[in-house]
Amino acid sequence: MFLTADELSGITGHETVASGDAEARRAGLVVNAERLTYWPVEDELEAAGDVRLAKGDDYVTGPRMRMKMVDQTGVFDQPNFFLKRESSWAAQERKRQEKGAKGSAVVAAAGTMPATKAQMSRPEEGSLMNVLGVSADEPAPLPLTEARGSAERIDFEGESKLRIINGNYTTCKAPDPGWYLKSDELALDYDRQVGEGKNATLYFQNAPIFWSPWLSFSLNNQRKSGFLAPTFGSSSVNGLTLATPYYWNIAPNMDATIAPRVYAKRGLQLGSEFRYLDHNYAGNVRGEFLPNDRLGDDEDRYAYSLRHQQNLGRGFTGTLNISGVSDDQYFTDLASRSVLSSQRQLLRQGMVSYGSDWWSANVIGQAYQTLNPDADPTQQIAKPYSLAPQININARRPDFFRTDAAFFGQYSAFTHSKLDEGRRTVAYPQLSVPFVQPGWYVTPKIGAHVTSYSLDRRISTGDTSISRSLPIFSVDAGMTFERDTTWFGAKATQTLEPRLYYLSVPYEKQTHIPVFDSAVADFNFATIFSENQFTGYDRVSDANQLTAAVTTRLIDPTSGAEAMRAMFGQRYYFQRQRVTLDTVALPLAEQGKWNKSDFLMAFSGRVLPKTYLDAALQYNPSDTRMERSSLGARYQPELGKVLNASYRFASKEVSSGALKNVDVAGQWPIWGGWSAVGRYNYSILDHKPVETVAGLEYNAGCWAVRVVGHQVVTTTGRDNTSVFVQLELNDFARIGSNPIDLLRRNVQGYGLSNQPVADPVFGE
Repeated sequence: MFLTADELSGITGHETVASGDAEARRAGLVVNAERLTYWPVEDELEAAGDVRLAKGDDYVTGPRMRMKMVDQTGVFDQPNFFLKRESSWAAQERKRQEKGAKGSAVVAAAGTMPATKAQMSRPEEGSLMNVLGVSADEPAPLPLTEARGSAERIDFEGESKLRIINGNYTTCKAPDPGWYLKSDELALDYDRQVGEGKNATLYFQNAPIFWSPWLSFSLNNQRKSGFLAPTFGSSSVNGLTLATPYYWNIAPNMDATIAPRVYAKRGLQLGSEFRYLDHNYAGNVRGEFLPNDRLGDDEDRYAYSLRHQQNLGRGFTGTLNISGVSDDQYFTDLASRSVLSSQRQLLRQGMVSYGSDWWSANVIGQAYQTLNPDADPTQQIAKPYSLAPQININARRPDFFRTDAAFFGQYSAFTHSKLDEGRRTVAYPQLSVPFVQPGWYVTPKIGAHVTSYSLDRRISTGDTSISRSLPIFSVDAGMTFERDTTWFGAKATQTLEPRLYYLSVPYEKQTHIPVFDSAVADFNFATIFSENQFTGYDRVSDANQLTAAVTTRLIDPTSGAEAMRAMFGQRYYFQRQRVTLDTVALPLAEQGKWNKSDFLMAFSGRVLPKTYLDAALQYNPSDTRMERSSLGARYQPELGKVLNASYRFASKEVSSGALKNVDVAGQWPIWGGWSAVGRYNYSILDHKPVETVAGLEYNAGCWAVRVVGHQVVTTTGRDNTSVFVQLELNDFARIGSNPIDLLRRNVQGYGLSNQPVADPVFGE
């Protein structure tokens, strides 16, 4: 103990009194007061008159304090306090970095799934799991937590524990806090990172908004058991809704959320989610059940989802993905997300896989639940084939006697209640000889595509045993040129990368072969260099063609980040393609102008400071018309300021239905702490909006409020309107219905102004 003061007196070994600008220091503690009395036998210090206790960044001030210094137990009367503590997560992270680790992320070895507390996000306050929806991860636990307030008394109960009697508590940094928690007794345990209050009332703008006889909350944003903030909202389909989810932190790698929700127009729904994570397995189980739906003829409504990943050892892994709903209208009636309300096929799949250094295999069992919520026959979609099972084998030896040898094999058993059924076997051995030099490459490749069918049921006339063998030859060649340049004042490297791809596949009549899983592949830069214009293996297109494309990029020479990319490409045919999906091949005279494909162009990058452009088009030179185009621009000068605008067009020849949409979205401050946020997606062909989001946000520094309206057209053509209202108390709780995920999905670049994140830009 070190004591300094204007005057020191006392009895050696028994009592020391320090008066006038007194200060005591010991074990990281500093106490300042007008008068200090220290009893060394008891190791107890009493301070009176303008007392200030400090430890690191923490401090407590008040008129009187008495404390046992080593135990750090004692009493502080009428204190004002400020607590800034390092969380347990941050302490572990700091120790890990001190040992030379590269951060808290754990890189899993092949086939393993490590389980750590940091990898299991805590639940979103005010959120309910929507089956088949993806819950957004919470931000990482806060490295430092700050709290302040005043009280009648503070009882110190150890180095990391204190009890606030008849006090106020807030994490708001403003001198006049916008919110605070008032409690008869509030225990803060920084070892467990938990706060517990008795007879607690939450005040917002000095008005009480919530009371509880007992509450518990996390001190560092980590997971803990307890009731989450209740959520409430409204929609035109379901009326007012209220949910009170309970979160159960079962173990560091296991948790569950039980979420009852009341629909004013429908009744009580119970939702739940169970999550688990281990070194060898991970998964979640979700479910929703709504008995006696008052808007659904008193029928029971339910949805479920099971996702599991398993490391079986010795290179084997397994996955299970099963989902389903009670009826075709479930998502259009009960899902608030446009992505879910458009769900038409629900996957039910199990898979076992094996992987080694040069080959891999898997066995798949797969089926779908097909949803047709619209009674209009023209809007119905067909149920796809089930796989019972499918076996895939992939192998590659890139160093096989100076060649690149590869093999793909597949066995599929297709079942369907109304269509052809049977088994298909595919074998595709390939051999290529790469010639690679600095700045250029040439890769000739030859392969044999062998397919056989054994049909158990044939709806249409034809053979039940079919085989097909096709040789495939290709040459892929490209070059790369580079030059130094600048891009908005920053040094950059510009590339010019021409590429030629020749493909030759002989014609074989295939109209007698059933179509199990094939469709015409979309024509874009991802497929322009593919060997087959069809997906699946029921059709192999004939080819005598050359694909030519050129790409130019701007690259940061220091980091390798790409600032801009432009691509141009077209395919040239030396003979007409004759293979189609139809049962009868088109006569050659009806194929029109056939010697070249549509022209493709794409651009993506920064065109002005803080301004980004994405553009793509597909132009038909034979008929001199645009088949597809999209143009999007984003202006984002800083976090919380973003404007997006885009236009999309697709003709009925390249899309299942013609498309012509205008989409604008943004987030922008308008006055004071107020910001406007929204999106408007309008269909020019249908003369009506597809999806609309409009809202206001207010950021007061330590709290924020969001009011957001959402309208979306479901697959049945019905409008569903929802309203979200949320109050966020920084580092404490979110109260109300959560619109954050909705805004992030609809407004590219949306950011929480009260939780800023880095947004690095090339050259800046």
